[in-house]
Amino acid sequence: MAIKKGDYVTRNSYNNDTVFKVINISEGKCYLKGVEVRLYADSPEEDLELVSDVQESDNLDELDIKEELLSRADFFYLPPTVLHIDGDSEYLERCLKFYKKNGIRAIGKKINEKHIAEQIKGLLLEYKPDIIIITGHDAFFSKKGNIEDLASYKNSENFVKAVRMARSVEKSHEKLVIIAGACQSNYEELIKAGANFASSPKRVNIHALDPAIIASTIALTERNKEIDLVDLLNKTKYKEEGMGGIICNGLMYVGYPR
Repeated sequence: MAIKKGDYVTRNSYNNDTVFKVINISEGKCYLKGVEVRLYADSPEEDLELVSDVQESDNLDELDIKEELLSRADFFYLPPTVLHIDGDSEYLERCLKFYKKNGIRAIGKKINEKHIAEQIKGLLLEYKPDIIIITGHDAFFSKKGNIEDLASYKNSENFVKAVRMARSVEKSHEKLVIIAGACQSNYEELIKAGANFASSPKRVNIHALDPAIIASTIALTERNKEIDLVDLLNKTKYKEEGMGGIICNGLMYVGYPR
């Protein structure tokens, strides 16, 4: 059966480890987007295997951070504002649904990774968020060989520039929490640029919701409570291999009486 646009497939040469959606076909080459992971790829049609009954959601979509963290019925809660900038509109919409499910005010902006740095200052001044996510798609090109060189990555340099620009607006890691990166991003450079959390320590793929899970946990943790970093990373798909960061406090105000 011929592969067509919109089909779900896996790649035989990669042991069928990741499910992709076919987003375009040209001259026998299929262009793919990860269903769960933030990854673009391309493949010859003959390397692909069709997959049926794929759900574009999984157990992470159902993760109820609000229920886990907000347990005191007599109190009221004022979560911080999240600004989520994403290079992919489908992943952005999925993250916005996750924020809404968990009762978090989130503003979403779809911006191509190349243009985030030039637009981020204006967005920070307009919305004054407490947490900002800078994500989309990335990849480490192993054939280029140098894991430390930003030129070896699809979008890490764009993310690093955006983080630096955000830090020029707000230098404090406590006043503005920055979560940056996508699949296989240069974790060390993103942290050095000023991110509180970043991907990917082991240059692995990350789940579409991983940045939103970290943002939501921080948003729903009280300001006087320190985040359990290991517990937080364990909520993400690939744990400390996919995401890492620095210990910080939560950003939610708690009041009484309700």
